[in-house]
Amino acid sequence: MSATDTHLAELGDVLRDCGLHCVYQPFIDLDTGTVLAYEALLRGPSGTRWESPMVLLDAARAEGRLAELELASLRSSLTDAGALAQGRPVTLFVNLEPSTLTQRLDIVLGALAERAPHVQVVVEITERALAADPAGMLAGAERLRAAGCAIAVDDVGAQPESLAFIPLLRPEVVKLDLQLLRTVKDPATVTVAGAVRAYAEQSGAEVVAEGIETQDDLTRALVLGATLGQGWLWGRGERGFAPSAFRPERFTARPIGPALHATPYGLVGPRHRVRHAPKHLLIPVSKTLELMAVQAAVPPVLLAAFEHARYFRPSTVQDYTELAAKLPFIGVLGVDMPASPAPGVRGSALAVQDPLASEWTVVVLGGHTSAALIARDMGDAGSDGDREFEFVVTYDRELVTAAAHSLVGRLTAG
Repeated sequence: MSATDTHLAELGDVLRDCGLHCVYQPFIDLDTGTVLAYEALLRGPSGTRWESPMVLLDAARAEGRLAELELASLRSSLTDAGALAQGRPVTLFVNLEPSTLTQRLDIVLGALAERAPHVQVVVEITERALAADPAGMLAGAERLRAAGCAIAVDDVGAQPESLAFIPLLRPEVVKLDLQLLRTVKDPATVTVAGAVRAYAEQSGAEVVAEGIETQDDLTRALVLGATLGQGWLWGRGERGFAPSAFRPERFTARPIGPALHATPYGLVGPRHRVRHAPKHLLIPVSKTLELMAVQAAVPPVLLAAFEHARYFRPSTVQDYTELAAKLPFIGVLGVDMPASPAPGVRGSALAVQDPLASEWTVVVLGGHTSAALIARDMGDAGSDGDREFEFVVTYDRELVTAAAHSLVGRLTAG
């Protein structure tokens, strides 16, 4: 047997023989010093090279068994929380890759359904794959929330452009990348922290600083706006659960709700005054929103619905190609819209009967930016520029976010 075959056989043995276990690292309330939750950290058989979670994850990823490994870890941690906590209520963070969330969600939900009633779960995912399938991620997160699980996003700030996806996914917990703790005076770090702080203030999300090892680190975490901390200052991870304060309201799942299946115009409420105007007068508004996007300190996402692909004209293709080079994500929708209508732009085709097919919307949403043009075609004849629309221009973050959700929910995976 070759060394590779032996390597794979050993991985299979670890998975088959339940050689996996988890240790548990606490989350500390930075204001009170109280333990509020624990994160399950995967380990393999003690005293072997498989004890390292990185060795396990790298091998499982290479052999297409990552979901199998994560599900084994999930079941192990849920069993521990049910037994080792000795009946005390506990909040448990578990880790899942985005691919497991979107491709094996039914199995994940099955495992979660078997958890003990005193175990509250927060599902933690990394931010690095949000752009690959934002619609799938939103749909998966909603099903987890329906099962009572809040969502945490890990490594936020590792790639500053990923901050644009935080308002879209709307996690209940944001975990700052641990390197930010070492670069508190860097303007880029201050920008990331400011965007996360703005999101947390608007949404009520918890902000976690990882890697806290000293009192100085703790002070830096407070400067970054963290409400919770993790790190060796409080422990490297133990097999058991020490007594903790149970504050379920701080980790309550908050579903996005019906916005995922609505249309932007359908979300306009009575406090948003609707006006009428021809398209040629609204085009400058659209271009102003696009300019706002590229000038933002924290680049936002740009989402647009064009009714039909024929309105995504060559001049628009050129404009959006230039925008895609500067923004982290652009998604456009319309009847007959191709999957790649312009370089770097994600396209998604609408059904003719979709109500969105009669709407024209441009949404800019990011850490510090929220604006939208939301318009509905009034169906009159005539030249394209003279077509009349009912419209709203809004900077209301709640409405802009809901409009973004309604568009992202229709995007196909890249």
